[in-house]
Amino acid sequence: MKIGYARTSTFEQSAGLEAQIRDLENAGCERIFTEQVSSVDLRRRERLDEALSFVRQGDTLVVTKLDRLARSMSHLVEIRQQLDSKQVSLSILDLNLDTSTATGKLMINLLGSVAEFERSIMLERQREGIAKAKAAGKYKGRKPTARAKADEIRALKAQGVSPTEIARRLEIGRASVYRILNDTTGRNQ
Repeated sequence: MKIGYARTSTFEQSAGLEAQIRDLENAGCERIFTEQVSSVDLRRRERLDEALSFVRQGDTLVVTKLDRLARSMSHLVEIRQQLDSKQVSLSILDLNLDTSTATGKLMINLLGSVAEFERSIMLERQREGIAKAKAAGKYKGRKPTARAKADEIRALKAQGVSPTEIARRLEIGRASVYRILNDTTGRNQ
């Protein structure tokens, strides 16, 4: 059985998710697990966990792209170990790669290593750019989005809206909501 997994980072990427689902259906996937969550988000990717639990010996887990599946080389290795222990292969459509072959197994390891290397280089360049901008007095950091919404947060709280719901509505972190609500230097709640 072919089991598909599709993921986008945000809810605004619904067209990307729909395209992945279409490609997975065209590849013959009988069941598709989908979610919209960042690959680096600290919370678990529940639908990926469900897909990994669902697959059985002889099945193939299918994804459209490698970056839709794993967030790092170590994460890819972890997923591969889970799949290998169940005798499940992995297929990545855009690479025409299938780990049921020796060449596929080699290629997935090489590609994962290259992807992790590219990310490390990008982060290193970003840090260098930020340091250079700071030295030139041009770097201000990102705009504090939650602080800018402090009045809205307090107004919603006064209406009886829960902090979790406030965070969802305003698209900010729940910890930021609590930080603003507990801020004694600001206006009273």
